[in-house]
Amino acid sequence: MSADPRNLDAHTRPPQWHHITLEQLHRVKDWREARRAEHPVECQVWELVLTGWLMGWMGWLPAYTFEAAWAYPLCLLGTLAPRLYVYARARAHAAGRLRCDWLDLVA
Repeated sequence: MSADPRNLDAHTRPPQWHHITLEQLHRVKDWREARRAEHPVECQVWELVLTGWLMGWMGWLPAYTFEAAWAYPLCLLGTLAPRLYVYARARAHAAGRLRCDWLDLVA
């Protein structure tokens, strides 16, 4: 008999694909700013992910305007970057390969 997934905390729950709100991204930003000295690589990776996210959203209009259909998948990948990163980190955390201190902030 399996446990109720609603009663498990973010560290024991299996990773799942879910929507990330701007509020959750803001909490991660606050976490990054508070722990920049302790986790410099993690902060840089998050900045890369959020830069890709912003580029993905901003790239749709120029790609459409200039009929650059090759850019559509890149824009889609950019807009999904935070979800993909959180999903990958949650899987690695659940498998015990990486510790993820900020996972509670987006769960």
